[in-house]
Amino acid sequence: MFNPRDIEAYRRDEKLGHKMLTPEERIRLLKPYLPSPPLHPSEQANKRAMEEQQRLGVRRFLKRHWHLLVFTIIHALFSLYIRIRQAYHQVVNKVSSVYHHHHRAPDLIYNDVKDLRRLPNHLSVILTLDEDARGGTGLAKLIEEASDIAAWCASARIPQLSIYEKTGTLKGYLPRVHRSMTQKLAAYFGPNTPGIGIRAPHCPSIETAPTLAASRIENEGLKHLSVMILSAEDGRDSIVDLTKTLADMSQRGKISTSDITIELVDAELSESVMGETDLLLLFGPRVELVGYPPWQVRLTEISHVQDNEGVNYQVFYRGLLKYAGAQMRWGR
Repeated sequence: MFNPRDIEAYRRDEKLGHKMLTPEERIRLLKPYLPSPPLHPSEQANKRAMEEQQRLGVRRFLKRHWHLLVFTIIHALFSLYIRIRQAYHQVVNKVSSVYHHHHRAPDLIYNDVKDLRRLPNHLSVILTLDEDARGGTGLAKLIEEASDIAAWCASARIPQLSIYEKTGTLKGYLPRVHRSMTQKLAAYFGPNTPGIGIRAPHCPSIETAPTLAASRIENEGLKHLSVMILSAEDGRDSIVDLTKTLADMSQRGKISTSDITIELVDAELSESVMGETDLLLLFGPRVELVGYPPWQVRLTEISHVQDNEGVNYQVFYRGLLKYAGAQMRWGR
């Protein structure tokens, strides 16, 4: 930008025929606005060398990219922490699996839990279908996991089990699931196999009576295991449907608004879907409910094992330990 005083002085000198300023004064006036004179080749080389050194210097790099350096250090430290934590949990799980292996023996499983302060009456689990598996292996694995959990519950004398699988694939194979669970219970209990009943919301129940030997045993072992299969449509969608039904009945005068209470909603959802659960087990590394029915989980103890992958007995056993030691404050 030109200085206004310099412009004014130059114009006055021009009007007077360049007689107001001497040649030295005119040079001094115009010098700040003239381009720099060309440098000597040696000076140009020195200047380029200095600019290159400044561009590649450590201080200049840190000044421009210090945030990337801090991010890289934090990322490396956090990655190292995650690796160490995962390795530690793998070692602990391996040791625990050796020490608390059930060997498909109901007596060993019951010995693990018989001294606990309390056991859940209704246990629920979330299973995930491996959609990337080919040739039906994902479904077979899912049914096998559900059957293992059913056998563990029967061995621990937990009378009610609900299994949530988001996609609803498991609900479409109830006869196959029932057959697999019956075979698994027979492998665990032999001639003292308890009865089992499997159902899903809005689907008929499939029942198997206990064996004659199991029915004759008095006050020992579980006589019947109830299994409920759930999917995502039994969660929020069921609450929405119930809300629409109650609103429609209220508009038609079949029910008053004062009759719509929490107790009514709880009774309707318990009848159409299931009642509240005592303990919810997650077999993944993170707490993800993936659309699990929200109403039934209001007062549920949720348990998961950090960095765990897949269904295994250690997660089941640790969940029962956590439930036995939990303080039930019920919102107080």
